[in-house]
Amino acid sequence: MSAETAAAQTAPFPLRSVRTQAPIMLVSLAHGSTHWVVATFYLLLPSLSRGLGLDYTETGFLVTSLFIGSIIANLPSGILVDLTGRRIGIQIVSLLLCTVSLAALGIVTGFAALCACLGLLGVANVMWHPAAISWLSIRLPKNRGYAMSVHSLFANLGDAAGPVAAGWMLLSLSWQHTAEINALACIACAVALGVFLVRGDSDASMPRRPSAKAYWSGLAQLLRDPAQWSFFLMAGCRTLTQTGLLAFLPLYLSHDLGLSPFAMGLAMMALQLGGLVATPFAGILSDRIGRRPIVLAGMGSTTIVVIALTFVRNPMIYVACVSILGFFMYATRPVIQSWQMDRSPPQLVASMTSAMFTVQALMSATAPLVGGLLADRFGLISVFYFLAASVLAANFLCLAIPKTEHGE
Repeated sequence: MSAETAAAQTAPFPLRSVRTQAPIMLVSLAHGSTHWVVATFYLLLPSLSRGLGLDYTETGFLVTSLFIGSIIANLPSGILVDLTGRRIGIQIVSLLLCTVSLAALGIVTGFAALCACLGLLGVANVMWHPAAISWLSIRLPKNRGYAMSVHSLFANLGDAAGPVAAGWMLLSLSWQHTAEINALACIACAVALGVFLVRGDSDASMPRRPSAKAYWSGLAQLLRDPAQWSFFLMAGCRTLTQTGLLAFLPLYLSHDLGLSPFAMGLAMMALQLGGLVATPFAGILSDRIGRRPIVLAGMGSTTIVVIALTFVRNPMIYVACVSILGFFMYATRPVIQSWQMDRSPPQLVASMTSAMFTVQALMSATAPLVGGLLADRFGLISVFYFLAASVLAANFLCLAIPKTEHGE
């Protein structure tokens, strides 16, 4: 076979080709199913807690178990992906573990067993990202912003649709049966990946697995780079702000603005709808004009809107502003992920994804603690100033990141 023939066979398909779009959509749909499962757990938590007679401390520890599993598995999952090259295989394992862990909630009875199931769910959920993000990034090197935006879009859809489906089932089913049925979403996606994309791990566009020596040497070199840590901290500050808003915005809406539960639901839905609109737009635009301008615009606007929210008292205007906030806040998520992929060698993209997610998780864990201390001492309004300061710091860190040969 001539070199020209080989190149033609491995050349990427046009972005509008079905052979390009179908794998993107399938992987992104499966990503949405992992978010569906986690969102289902959160909706089941009150029923689970009442049904098992758990107090608030025990209920809170169940959520903590989920995050413990995530933090423990973050770095190892990226290393596993890069050293084995089994990106599609690991995605399938992640989906199957999500199914098992959620379904098991409806079967086990002991508190320790429940914590183990949720720890496993945290592991399964975090395993997905380094495998899927690196696979999409390598497959579409010129359109990473688009690929990451579609990947994030389905995550938002899973977050929105999972609780709705679970809530509807709870009208006539027990929380145990609801958990078992909702777990099927992931197994259906796992079967689809196994049928249609199982050969994706041997795709000619995938990088060859590095030797252990080359891998560890390259990873150590990247993690010693101060610019890389500026990037991680920027991503961490943005995610800290997002986590803090998700935790304290409902409290502010209820306690300070006196909104009804229905109005609170509309406000939180508006936050997600803003993200649904923004992510495809931001990802595609970043492919054309670069990542840095989109990240700066998104985070700068987020800073302004968070501060502006502290001055709004009219509920209708507040909900509208929350939607605008969601537009800018979620717009930067796929762009930051794409930018990290631009800065990473193909053999290390999964590990660098895991490293970024680890920093984000650790920084996000501080948001409820610091926000709670501020709220107790100075009132809930002070939390929003803290979150605005966090995303403002992310802006300065973004400016400090040096340019590379890749699109900035």
